Amino acid sequence: MKIKALLIVYIIFSNLQLNSQEVASQELYLEQIKGQMEVEWPKNKTINLVFHGHSVPAGYFKTPVVNTLASYPYIVLEQIKSKYPFTVVNIINTSIGGENSESGEKRFESQVLNHTPDVLFIDYALNDRRIGLVRAKIAWEKMIRAALDKNIKVILLTPSPDQTVDIKDDQTILDQHARQIIQLSKYFNVGLIDTYAIFKNATKQGVALVDLMSQVNHPNANGHHLIADEIMKYFK
Repeated sequence: MKIKALLIVYIIFSNLQLNSQEVASQELYLEQIKGQMEVEWPKNKTINLVFHGHSVPAGYFKTPVVNTLASYPYIVLEQIKSKYPFTVVNIINTSIGGENSESGEKRFESQVLNHTPDVLFIDYALNDRRIGLVRAKIAWEKMIRAALDKNIKVILLTPSPDQTVDIKDDQTILDQHARQIIQLSKYFNVGLIDTYAIFKNATKQGVALVDLMSQVNHPNANGHHLIADEIMKYFK
């Protein structure tokens, strides 16, 4: 009965008119926060950017090495400090290697919302293959709603690649999770980093996927830079 109920929720949600909403504008979504980041001391305020997800935002490269400063949250920090020299920015990483969105949702209130994020990034899709689309959608939606209820700006990330999945095939399980996250970003009118599309486009332009990866399922520094550069479009 529980599985049947989940399927009903999934079907109803999937049939919603999601096209009535759009992904939040890269130029306008963080306009107020960008304004705050330009204010000089003593009138400025601390900005908290919280990254919630699995091993990729946590900084795992070739396991068990954790290359924190070369991971995309800290590349974003470096680029933000270059653009906004007056701001105080905290990068708060609540990511746990190996975790999926259901586990992340269970600790969301106590370990994520307690940091009072100004902007929240969610990156779980790579590991959500283990729980499937239906359960992943429910967990993501719970986190998104909880954040929006506190007026937190939310930016969702589609999965980074796994070299065991053919990135040139548009019908893989990673593509399905990517499309689901895109639908969620449109439905809730929040931000989106289409990581999977970024890596797809790079390979279409002749870049070998292996040159963007540190191991089968973790990007290397070049791959993390691709993600960070896309995130920075919201801070331009």
